[in-house]
Amino acid sequence: MNRICTFLTAALVLPIASLAGPSGYHLARTVPLPGNEGWDDLAIDRTSHQLFITHGTHVLVISLADFSVAGDIPDTPRVHGVAFSPALGFISDGGDNTVSIFDPKTLKVSKRIPVGTGPDAIVYDPATKKVLTFNGGSKDATVIDVASLTVDGTVPLGGKPEFAAPDGRGTVFVNIEDTSEIVSLDPVKMVVLKRWPLAPCEEPSGLAIDVAHRRLFSGCHNTMMAVVDAQTGKVLATPPIGPGVDGNRYDPATRLAFSSNGGDGTLTVVREVTPAKFEVIDTVQTQKGARTMVLDPQTHNVYLVTADFGPPAPPATRPSIVPGTVRLLVYEK
Repeated sequence: MNRICTFLTAALVLPIASLAGPSGYHLARTVPLPGNEGWDDLAIDRTSHQLFITHGTHVLVISLADFSVAGDIPDTPRVHGVAFSPALGFISDGGDNTVSIFDPKTLKVSKRIPVGTGPDAIVYDPATKKVLTFNGGSKDATVIDVASLTVDGTVPLGGKPEFAAPDGRGTVFVNIEDTSEIVSLDPVKMVVLKRWPLAPCEEPSGLAIDVAHRRLFSGCHNTMMAVVDAQTGKVLATPPIGPGVDGNRYDPATRLAFSSNGGDGTLTVVREVTPAKFEVIDTVQTQKGARTMVLDPQTHNVYLVTADFGPPAPPATRPSIVPGTVRLLVYEK
């Protein structure tokens, strides 16, 4: 921990001037991050205003007040996501098929709960007070009761789940990547409610929701964002996005939907003109590899992580990370 803090204290947090496009979003600063491991999803604890970055085998915690390292949660093998209830934090550990439960104030892990195979996305549903992991290996969802910190049960999903979004009314939606569908489920009854095809969207990954207007935003690997009516399942629009999407967010204050596209290093910004009309208003240049993102609803800032890449190191097939190049990108409006 001391080594990590020293690293970021010594590292330069670079403010960067760049021209803003129609959305107003521009790269405001780059923050070097310690470690050379890969990363997946990002999450913000709105109480502490800290950013949680999944980082290989641990979770790096960054203060959004000054971009210093606020802490580190170790021993989270092949970590994918972080979710927060009002009092606790939950981490999906894909490497050992568990959820780590921690105190957001102390960052200490108090319990590990076995879940399905390959837990990836993880969400907290405030309406039912359940945490759900979406398990890519076993193609199901594990439902955890927050009060008792025990597993209620498992919901078969009929395909490989990706990102998920609760609607605040007791229903959770999840993208099914290999069948190109959205599934809705009830965390209390632990049943699938509806299954909607997303055609012409293929291989949906990131998912966001406009709770007020009942709209879902799926990032699709055939370079489109599928906008779906959460009542009927109808695909309302398919605005174009860049390749390599793995993250989608929605800002209710500005009525903007976002897609982070790691393949070409872009951030697509889609405006919800009306609940039935959606248009791309900006394509913000980010950096290649910046495929996941989080949006801060308080500041409207967008945060992404990337690195420089080299050739794969056998037997790996993915590009290798150039040591010392992992960085946080901060986009302000």
